[in-house]
Amino acid sequence: MTREYSVIGKSQVKVDALEKVLGTTKFAADYSLPGMLYGGVFRSTVPHATINNLNLEKARALDGVEAVLDYHAIPGKNRFGIIIKDEPCLVDDKIRRYGDALAVVAAKSPEILEAALGLIEVEYSEIEPVFSFERALEADAPIIHGTTNIHQVKHLECGDVAAAFVECDVIIENTYSTHRLSHMFIEPDAGVAYYDDDGLMTVVASTQNPHYDRNEVAALLGLPYNQVRVIQAATGGGFGGKLDISVQCHCALLTYYTKKPVRIVRSRSESTMVSSKRHPMTMTAKTGATRDGMLLAMEIKMTGDTGAYASYGPAVITRAMAHCTGPYNIPNVRADATFVYTNNPMGGAFRGFGVPQVAVCHEGQMNALARELGIDPVEIRLKNAHQVGSKLPTGQILENSVGFIDTLKKAHAKAGEVF
Repeated sequence: MTREYSVIGKSQVKVDALEKVLGTTKFAADYSLPGMLYGGVFRSTVPHATINNLNLEKARALDGVEAVLDYHAIPGKNRFGIIIKDEPCLVDDKIRRYGDALAVVAAKSPEILEAALGLIEVEYSEIEPVFSFERALEADAPIIHGTTNIHQVKHLECGDVAAAFVECDVIIENTYSTHRLSHMFIEPDAGVAYYDDDGLMTVVASTQNPHYDRNEVAALLGLPYNQVRVIQAATGGGFGGKLDISVQCHCALLTYYTKKPVRIVRSRSESTMVSSKRHPMTMTAKTGATRDGMLLAMEIKMTGDTGAYASYGPAVITRAMAHCTGPYNIPNVRADATFVYTNNPMGGAFRGFGVPQVAVCHEGQMNALARELGIDPVEIRLKNAHQVGSKLPTGQILENSVGFIDTLKKAHAKAGEVF
C-alpha cells in the first residue's frame, strides 16, 4: 500500500527561501528599536595576566555614554559555560586568553561607543602564557584554572590488546595531528536585549542554543527563568560556533542597568578572536592486522588543546574516544585521551565533536596497512567494515541501519565513473 505524505517525495519550497532571495530576512544585526543604545566590549590585549587597575572613569564621563560596567556590576553569577561553568562574563580574577572581556559599554551612537572604548585604561601584571600541550603539563607551568591544567582524561579498553598484537602479522604505528580551525560563519555574532511590554528581559540573538542562553542570562542577572526570554533570530551560519554564549549576556547586562534596548554586533575580527574553534589534536596510533588484512588490535593515545575555557571540550574528548576506531571492527582496543587548558583560543563545538580529528588517524592507518600488505584500500575497509551485529569497543551492538558497506561500494563505483 502506497502512503501519501505531505512533504516526503515531493518538491517543496523552502520556508525561508523567498525572504532570503529578496533580502528581507531579519538577522540579529538588523534589529533596531526606539531609544536603542549601541553596546561594545573592552577586551584584553594579553593572553595571561592579572589586572592591577581598570580605569573606566574617562569613558563614563564622555557625553553620550550611558553605561560602563565591569564585573562588580553583575548581580548574579559571573560564570557560564555549556558544560563546565568556567568562563566569566567579565573578568574578575585573571585574564586567560587574548580578547577576554574586561568591561562593557553602552552609548547613543557607534561613534561614541568607539570613542568610549578607546578611553578605557588598563594596567596588567602579565603571567607567562601557556600555548602548547607539552608546556601545560610541565611541573612548573602556570595554572590556567584550579590546581591543574588537565581538563579531561578518558580511557577505553576492550579485549586483550597485548596478546592480540603478538598474533598480528603486520603492525603499523604513526602519529597524526590536526590543527585549530575557525568556523568563519558569514554572519558575525550579534544580538539585542530589551524589556518587553510585560517587563520581561528579552534577548534576540544569532544563536544555536536559545534555551541554554536563557538559563545563562537569568543566572547572570540573578533572575528566575520565567523572567527571561531568548529568541533565536534568523542565524547566518553556526556549525557549532554559535552554541556558546557570545553577546547575549553582555547585551542583557547593559539593558539591565540602562533599562533601554542595547544591541551588540561583533566585528569580523572580534568574532574570530573570541568565538570557539575546532580542537587541535595529536594522535599516535598502533594498529595490527593479519596477513589477509583483518584487523586485530589498536592502541591509540590522543592529546588535545581545549584552550582557555572548556566549552564543549568534555563532549569532544568523549566522542573522539568513542569513535577512535572508525567504522571498523577491531576486537582489541586500548585508547587514552588527555585534554588540557592553555591560553589559546577556546576549543568548542565544530561539526563532528572530535570525530573528524580521529578520522584523519583511523583512515590514515587503514591506508598505511593497505600499502604494507599490498591490499586495495577499499578492499581492506570492506573486510573490516561495521555491519548489523557489529560490536563497538564501547560495548554497543549495532542492531540496525548500518549503511557503511553499501555507501562505500557506491562511492567507489561513482569515483570510478568520474576519475
